[in-house]
Amino acid sequence: MKYEAIAPALYTQNRQRFIQQMQPASVAIFPGNPALTTNGDQPYVYVPNSDILWLSGIRQEKTMVILYPDNPDTSAKEVLVILRPNEHLEKWEGHKLTKEEASAISGIENVQYLDAIDPVLQVMMHHADIVYLNTNENDRLDGSIYRQDLIFVSDWMKRFPLHRYERSARILKDLRSIKTKEEIAVTQRAIDITEKAFRRVMQSVHPGIMEFEIEAEITHEFLRNRATRHAYGAIVASGDRARTLHYVENNQECKDGELILMDFGAEYGNYAADLSRTIPVNGKFTKRQAEVYNAVLDVHNYAKSILKPGISIVDYTKLVNEETERQCLKLGLITEADIKNGDPDNPAYKKYFYHGVSHHLGLDVHDLGTRVQPVKAGMLFTVEPGLYIEEEGMGIRIENNIWITETGHIDLMKNIPITVEEIEAAMAKK
Repeated sequence: MKYEAIAPALYTQNRQRFIQQMQPASVAIFPGNPALTTNGDQPYVYVPNSDILWLSGIRQEKTMVILYPDNPDTSAKEVLVILRPNEHLEKWEGHKLTKEEASAISGIENVQYLDAIDPVLQVMMHHADIVYLNTNENDRLDGSIYRQDLIFVSDWMKRFPLHRYERSARILKDLRSIKTKEEIAVTQRAIDITEKAFRRVMQSVHPGIMEFEIEAEITHEFLRNRATRHAYGAIVASGDRARTLHYVENNQECKDGELILMDFGAEYGNYAADLSRTIPVNGKFTKRQAEVYNAVLDVHNYAKSILKPGISIVDYTKLVNEETERQCLKLGLITEADIKNGDPDNPAYKKYFYHGVSHHLGLDVHDLGTRVQPVKAGMLFTVEPGLYIEEEGMGIRIENNIWITETGHIDLMKNIPITVEEIEAAMAKK
């Protein structure tokens, strides 16, 4: 890992939060992700299971976490399972964690090797009545792909068919959506690195620069500040390409007079930042560009003002959409007749704003969390309204990361330039 060591108390607290939700005489088994190959024997860049990260902080492949709070063997109420270090394998792939190193990262004292865990698990199963098994239940998941977690669940239930099984994902969706102050501290590091990258970009942009050169500046700043990687594919979209929400080709020239919509975030300590900003290639917004930008900023600020405990995501989204409609009317993009005669299922403003306003953020950029229950203190959201105008070859999105408190929220990106004046001033300092 590139990032500095994170105090194991973060993971100890997370495990205790899960254990408190477990039923008596139950064991929870969390298998990790294997390393996957692309073509032949070439591996994909390894991405750990986010639930394993939340519970232990261990990034190594095939890691498992086992929680059995009522275990008669009091030394095995928490067990971490890792690959056994192998001298031959390490010559090819590098260092593998020792038991002592894994324990120091996770705070779990009982560390076992994967090739010796089967008899230990069998004894646990013989004493437990209820088994929590974990699958990926992110609402954005592509369910058409048969996954490794489903293979494990199927095999385990065939092996022990008479136990009662429960879904740990139901518990994790609620727990992971509420961020502790320790998690927010790590997230803030990711955000601070992202801010440095944005400030670097504002000093680098000029007419004629290529989108991929901007992406390179972002990547450079991420790595030199110990970020693990981009939290997601960086979007650097100049001109009309900004209307494509997930534009990641980043292969075109940025021209004088255009805007550049950038959506990127660092991953640090396994937690993601998610920033969107739109800046002028030449350092100065035109009158119309500033007018549209300020309309989006007004929606952004309005959305933040109402995002607080108790509001439902449905009501929140409806109110923000209504404010977007008012701004579209003010900009002359739509008319009162368009609103009156429009399709209620596809209102006129949707031509210019066609994505959601917010999503949960955390270990995953689209993190676990309910969209049907009221907003709660501790949740971490993006706020990212935008306007995309085909007739003007323009796309603008403004996004900050917001931590919900008991009385309102904290904008974790409050120090990052956001107004027209702040952006132009920062770009003028080249």
